[in-house]
Amino acid sequence: MTYCLGIKTQEGFVVASDSRTNAGYDQVNVCRKMHTLERRGERVFAVLTSGSLSCSQSVVTMLGREFEEQRGLAAVATMYDAARVVGEMIRRVADLDRRALEVDGYQFNVHAILAGQIRGGPHDLYLIYPQGNPLRATEDSPYLQIGESKYGRPILDRGVCHDQTTLEDAARYALISLDSTMRSNVTVGPPIDLLIYRADELAFHRIRRFDDRDPDLAAIRSQWEQSLRRAVAELPPIRFNHPNRGG
Repeated sequence: MTYCLGIKTQEGFVVASDSRTNAGYDQVNVCRKMHTLERRGERVFAVLTSGSLSCSQSVVTMLGREFEEQRGLAAVATMYDAARVVGEMIRRVADLDRRALEVDGYQFNVHAILAGQIRGGPHDLYLIYPQGNPLRATEDSPYLQIGESKYGRPILDRGVCHDQTTLEDAARYALISLDSTMRSNVTVGPPIDLLIYRADELAFHRIRRFDDRDPDLAAIRSQWEQSLRRAVAELPPIRFNHPNRGG
């Protein structure tokens, strides 16, 4: 299983992902699910993937090959066009592999998150479905998730606001969301990859990987749990109606 998310704010965007690809009693595999492509000063893209690892790797490899050849993401004019390029690549890989997968009972289910900016345009965030169609993050829905999303969603729903959340706070929300998911689902696991991008920088300067013993991640986890328990203890008492004592 996988959990990846992107958060878009007025200041820029944050993307984060886990790295567990297989979970069981005797096998845990680790593989990076966040990939970056950049021409500094011109365009930057972060691509996060979930679903079949082999198919996801094919999508990322082919996108990277085109980028090096000044095609695909290296040539588009807008972020919407970039999302369409990623969607078309997902469809191409589906055309190559879907039939063979389905013969053996496997479903083609590659999802992607694309975050980036092209010089002269705004920073943006998209989710691309297995069919290749893109969904854009909006001010009302400023975050997007793929993979095992349900455990990490409540904190995002309650806390993230496009106009008010700073990039630093968005990064904290992302880490808490991922940590909450790892706590509830063993198929999502470390290391966590985190990228923070400030609008118009047109370069990736802040990328970090957190393993499960990272002291900063441990401090955030501990303080969040303590704050949550303290907040619950400070909530108003629950009142109950007394039963009717009359005859």
